[in-house]
Amino acid sequence: MIAIIDYGLGNVMAFANIYKNLDIPFKIAKCKDDLTMVTKIILPGVGAFDHAMQRLQESGMRETIDELVLEKKLPIIGICVGMQMLAQSSDEGNLQGLGWIDAKVKKFDKTLLDKNSPLPHMGWNSIKIARPNALMSEIDDEARFYFLHSYYFECNQSNECIATAFYGNDFTCIVNKQNIYGVQFHPEKSHHNGIKLLHNFGRL
Repeated sequence: MIAIIDYGLGNVMAFANIYKNLDIPFKIAKCKDDLTMVTKIILPGVGAFDHAMQRLQESGMRETIDELVLEKKLPIIGICVGMQMLAQSSDEGNLQGLGWIDAKVKKFDKTLLDKNSPLPHMGWNSIKIARPNALMSEIDDEARFYFLHSYYFECNQSNECIATAFYGNDFTCIVNKQNIYGVQFHPEKSHHNGIKLLHNFGRL
């Protein structure tokens, strides 16, 4: 049973519709009581880093999610800002992240971007797979996904970077440490590649 975390941010119903069509069991979790009997977790996110961290804390689910992920080792995937929340901190705000991955979120350097590459980075971009991972099963190298962000995830441990994308410079767009996954793009908006990735996560 996949729990889609609903703390007021992210395309919760888009994930729900995809898993419904894939016939993979899911539930929408709005409080800690909704996190019983789940085997995987999706942490979506949009908007500013500090706002997302604050909303998650206020939801009352933070401690339970910590327990499920860090102690029970349930697979979790962070989406967009949900991925950035996995890091220690972000240049976008002052709050600490979840700190599950040794990484920092940084703002794109405008001096590296040409006039045709504005911020936010918005639209379709190909990815480069850095190392094999079950999350990317049957997804081709150079597959395209939909991005919308002005900050990027910088891993301090290179082996935790699963795939990169290029926007002024190469940046981590898929991360994995043990049972913890994150993607910078929006799989729920990325058509067949995104659906395949979510299907792979559901089968981990």
